[in-house]
Amino acid sequence: MKKIIIFLVLFLCFNFLQAQDSSEWSEKPGISFMGFLDVFYVYDFNKPEDGVRQPFFFNHNRHNEFNINLGLIQFDLTHKKYRATLALQAGTYSNDNYAAEPGVLKNIYEAKIGISLTGKNNLWLDAGIFGSHLGFESAVSMDNLTLTRSFTAESSPYYLSGVKLTYNPDEKWEFVLVACNGWQRITRVPGNSLISLGTQVSYTFDNDILINWSTFIGTDDPDPERRMRYFNNFYGIIPLADKFSMIAGFDIGFQQHAKGSGDYDVWFTPVAIVQYSISDKWKSAMRIEYFQDKKNIIIPVRSPEGFKTTALSLNLDYLPMQQIACRLEGRWLASPEEIYESPAGRKKSNVFIASSIAIKFQK
Repeated sequence: MKKIIIFLVLFLCFNFLQAQDSSEWSEKPGISFMGFLDVFYVYDFNKPEDGVRQPFFFNHNRHNEFNINLGLIQFDLTHKKYRATLALQAGTYSNDNYAAEPGVLKNIYEAKIGISLTGKNNLWLDAGIFGSHLGFESAVSMDNLTLTRSFTAESSPYYLSGVKLTYNPDEKWEFVLVACNGWQRITRVPGNSLISLGTQVSYTFDNDILINWSTFIGTDDPDPERRMRYFNNFYGIIPLADKFSMIAGFDIGFQQHAKGSGDYDVWFTPVAIVQYSISDKWKSAMRIEYFQDKKNIIIPVRSPEGFKTTALSLNLDYLPMQQIACRLEGRWLASPEEIYESPAGRKKSNVFIASSIAIKFQK
């Protein structure tokens, strides 16, 4: 499999680059800069003793503490025939979500180089560290309808390391093929020799409705214990009216119970978010979701019935200008089992209020 992927990448590069017009390559590229900063405060009514909230959340994950969720500096180089991005990060998000990565790799948000493989510039090869093709939310909170992330985002990769081919035959279709080091890995799991694969297909209708199907096939184990993992991510972005918009999604994953086994452990999560634009400066969003992981494949919280949670949240945003967002969110989590930590012991529910001031600027 590894040799096939390498051969395919090299074949596409040499075959298409030979057909390029050399004059287009000599044009001067453009350089742009983006900065983002998200300062937050969260009060968790379960009052976790160590100040770190539930271990399955990687954003805004501190209790009763002012902190930086994400500080990001990004440089982009753009050209008809090539492109590059270098983005460096700091904050609780990078500390928590990149905990498995060694050294300064925790501070790399993106580092990638891309080249065009066709004269129409509709087929691109990108290599490096890049955002995952799974899900509709990113670590940049201002790009999302809600302040905190959904279970569908927190339980699937935010980033990948490898190569990807992106093909846009027209303005409506996009096809992506990914070969990467694993399930949210910059460096591979020690002892794992298997390259993971991913796909993405998205289509945008004339009425701006977008539907997406993304997949992941691979493993997060070393070779002697290899359990294959198969994951599907479905979502649709639906403009309901002038002031309403909606995102609906469903994720489902399967992982072998043991190496070579025909039995699979399953986890899944449906989610729906509706946003209402009250005015040019005020917006509100409501989210409902459910997450089930009976065998604790993704979320390691142990209970007799595994991890099961229903969640509701309500968001209120104030946008005094395009570059600044002041956000407040209340979120309620409920489970049939006592899985939420507190000083008095585990509880069946968790309520918290999250707030944030974020700024995003570009030049």
